[in-house]
Amino acid sequence: MAWVLLVVAGLLEVGWAVGMKYTDGFTRLVPSVLTGAGIVSSMLLLSYAARTLPIGTAYGVWVGIGAAGAAVLGMVVLGEPVTAARIFFVCLLVVAVVGLKATSGH
Repeated sequence: MAWVLLVVAGLLEVGWAVGMKYTDGFTRLVPSVLTGAGIVSSMLLLSYAARTLPIGTAYGVWVGIGAAGAAVLGMVVLGEPVTAARIFFVCLLVVAVVGLKATSGH
């Protein structure tokens, strides 16, 4: 169950990271409220997952999902540059997340 919570927390991190783009410096109410709710929810789920999982693994996986997901959505949705180097490094993030999961002992 901890892994499910951690994955959901990571996906929420992607949501609030991309959501910050739409807050316009937290001057737009609805995007700001949704982004804030995403931040709180993501961290709560991370904290629940960290009760069972090693914190280094939990935090690393959470950040990895968030960073990779935000980078991909940035390229796909926000029109950020799509280069071979960016795709390569996002793939490295995914490999690192899988490696942390595989070596966590859980």
